[in-house]
Amino acid sequence: MKYLWITLIAVLFLLGGLIWYKYYFIFGEGVKSGVLNYAVKKGNIFKTYEGKLIQEGFGRGKTGALTSYEFEFSIENEAVYKQLEMNSGKTFDLHYKEYHGILPWRGNTQYVVDQVIDMK
Repeated sequence: MKYLWITLIAVLFLLGGLIWYKYYFIFGEGVKSGVLNYAVKKGNIFKTYEGKLIQEGFGRGKTGALTSYEFEFSIENEAVYKQLEMNSGKTFDLHYKEYHGILPWRGNTQYVVDQVIDMK
């Protein structure tokens, strides 16, 4: 009976650690720059803030061709969302955190923007 409890506790700790690593461990963070395409509040059960940034540059298209890259992200709080919503079409530098997994109440992407660093 004693070994059963020890095994059960060990499995629970292991499971808790895996859940924390998958959904709460910040895998990476950084800054993305580009033109804000949109910022919206959406969701069926959990209303989350979402956005898309268009980044221009030389990509994998035709040789020397200018291409664009879309950075889709979730927004951490309403204050950041309001700032983005009121300035759609402007160029932003956004600080983001990257997680391994997606939680429905955190947003629809693994990238979560937590602050606006600069706006032009």
